[in-house]
Amino acid sequence: MRDVGVFSIRRAMPRMSWHPRNLYNLHQRSSKQTVTRSMIFKETEKTLFQQRWVSKALTRAYHGDYIPEKIFKKWYIPDNLPNVRPRKVMAGDLGDLEEFAGRKRAEDAYEEEEIAKDMAPVGSLMFTNVERRIDTVVFRSCFAPSIYEARRLVVHGNVKLNGKRHQNANTRLKPGDMISVDHQAIRFFKPSRDEYTDNVNKEDPKSAVLTPFHLPLYASPWLFVPAYIEPNFGTCSAIYVRHPTARPGYSEIPTPYDADGEIMRLTWEWYSKRRPRIRSVTRLARMPEDRAYEPEARAEMQSSRMQQRVSARRAAAKKSGMIS
Repeated sequence: MRDVGVFSIRRAMPRMSWHPRNLYNLHQRSSKQTVTRSMIFKETEKTLFQQRWVSKALTRAYHGDYIPEKIFKKWYIPDNLPNVRPRKVMAGDLGDLEEFAGRKRAEDAYEEEEIAKDMAPVGSLMFTNVERRIDTVVFRSCFAPSIYEARRLVVHGNVKLNGKRHQNANTRLKPGDMISVDHQAIRFFKPSRDEYTDNVNKEDPKSAVLTPFHLPLYASPWLFVPAYIEPNFGTCSAIYVRHPTARPGYSEIPTPYDADGEIMRLTWEWYSKRRPRIRSVTRLARMPEDRAYEPEARAEMQSSRMQQRVSARRAAAKKSGMIS
């Protein structure tokens, strides 16, 4: 573990872990007034810079605290937050009648849901690239009790990617990728020397023939799998189905903070001013492995952005009378 004080009670920063101390820190952040007060900035003496710094520190403690800050800013912050609304039907874009009707129904249903549940909380989607990491997918699939243990499994060669041994924990998956974990390396199936464990099959009459299953104490709040992962616990494998998204009133990325609250908004403001805006070919060659990266699509996107900027400048010049 990079920092032995990650579960510090005084700092009370929730992490990606099932440890009982982490659950206590989460309880402190959600209920204890002395700690919660530091997360409310409506009435505060902190400057805007300090508010953004505190928000960034809190969210980064949970989302990728093991990733160096320089690497995180360079490769894990998106250019902009995604638009999760269905594509609107344009006047000259009818196409097939059934396809048009389906898109129109989806658009109407989304608008009704947005009215009932408010707008989609897209703030937490800034951490989509962290959720795509192979070690994060191992943790989210409940094959490891902490992100640090999941990273160890990958680095030690106990995880396969699409049937092949994979030891790069920085790899970001693409939809359809399958990971599988060696069952002999999963700690749940071994007697634990830790005092914070519970033998789940101890009271079962057939415990002698059942696989030993030792969960950490108070693990039930963490036992869930996000909608974008399809696990199979019989084979200790999982499929990364798609990228995380958001719907009105709900974000698929698990986070201990409000998915579109003040903490997330201030965090986005902090990183949007500090992320690199231009990535040269030399820098892209040093990018951590991204299986969904398509250089042709990126070049096309950059070309279209440049054309939009040129058109905007030309329109502004015509409006001001500089050119005719």
